[in-house]
Amino acid sequence: MEGSRAAVHPLPYTTYQRAVEQETARFAEVAEGVDPASPVPSCPDWTMADLTRHVGSLQRWFSTLLTRLVQEQPRSREVELELPDSAQEYPRWVAAGIPQVAAVLRATDPHAPMWAWGEDQHARFWARRMLFETLVHRVDAERSVGRESPVDPALAADGIDEFLVNLPHAHLFAPAVAQLKGDGETVVFQCAGPGESLGEQWRVRLEADGFRELPRAEDGEPSGARTTTVRARAADLLLLLYGRRSYREAAFHVTGESATLDRWFAHTGF
Repeated sequence: MEGSRAAVHPLPYTTYQRAVEQETARFAEVAEGVDPASPVPSCPDWTMADLTRHVGSLQRWFSTLLTRLVQEQPRSREVELELPDSAQEYPRWVAAGIPQVAAVLRATDPHAPMWAWGEDQHARFWARRMLFETLVHRVDAERSVGRESPVDPALAADGIDEFLVNLPHAHLFAPAVAQLKGDGETVVFQCAGPGESLGEQWRVRLEADGFRELPRAEDGEPSGARTTTVRARAADLLLLLYGRRSYREAAFHVTGESATLDRWFAHTGF
């Protein structure tokens, strides 16, 4: 499986700092007062308590990695969580961790070399990853209680990029990714909101030995006999890639072979 690109194009590091704080606060606010035993439909078999513990634990784990600037893959993920005894307290525990997370992100040089499981072997990888872990799970929490889940279009587009640039490396914990192969088919994810012109797009080629992201093309209509295109708002595409939406929903305009998309989504969940 080939790597996707030599470089990524993340947003300014300060954007991740602010957005992590905002998304974490929104998550904690949604979870506060919700029955910890209530299900989270977009995370099968998880309760709100499971989701809330996951978000708080990951943020503390990522903060530990950043503080240490680890140079090789850790052998253990054990960190001091100071988890409350009662699941009712989990949302406040998540909120209480925001100042520490913010302090770690401010103190970290985003260009510092460090180990990361994805493409970008610098500290900024973890700030970007923390944001989209938190943002997607904020949406999970909001949808589980019937609330609207707006996502900033610029953040959503960056989240699509972050997902796709790191996907070739995700086989480390999502083995099915390594089996995503094809016969030269191209999958295109293209941003286009209602009444808007076509925007940013990402193209991925499925080949016999794996898959790879293709260089950016000029904005416009993708073409090719073996091209399958999914067009939607950036926020909807982001949630589609994370398995929170189906390409068969009305929000998505699809051209090409649905079988190619079925193969894609059968192998890219993580």
